[in-house]
Amino acid sequence: MNYWLVKSEPETYSYNDLAKDGSTSWTGVRNYAARIHLKAMKKGDLVLFYHSGSESAIVGISKVKKEFYPDATAEEEGWVTVDLEKQKALKKPVTLTQVKAEKKLKDTALVRIGRLSVQPLKKEEFDLIVEMGS
Repeated sequence: MNYWLVKSEPETYSYNDLAKDGSTSWTGVRNYAARIHLKAMKKGDLVLFYHSGSESAIVGISKVKKEFYPDATAEEEGWVTVDLEKQKALKKPVTLTQVKAEKKLKDTALVRIGRLSVQPLKKEEFDLIVEMGS
């Protein structure tokens, strides 16, 4: 199993929206590095849901429901999407400030490459963030 983090502006699509919908297609990713990560996602992988913008916090856990397929919202060929399904909200959001303050998370893409919208995580990093949100 692999572990990931995806980002979304809560005004555009929030974890509450995912909870209401149950699952969603993660469309609209137009970054080459993020596309590589989408293609690497496997059914059952766990995904942290990060609210970017003014909130800047990890708020929930989702799971890959369907592996990559063409993104119908793309004007050009080659862009892909995956389907994510809700797992559970964190009891308390884990802020970017908290992540940056935790030495064990200093090498995460969230800290090193802040703008990347789809990022891999190590199991230990995923587990630590979930623990921080408990």
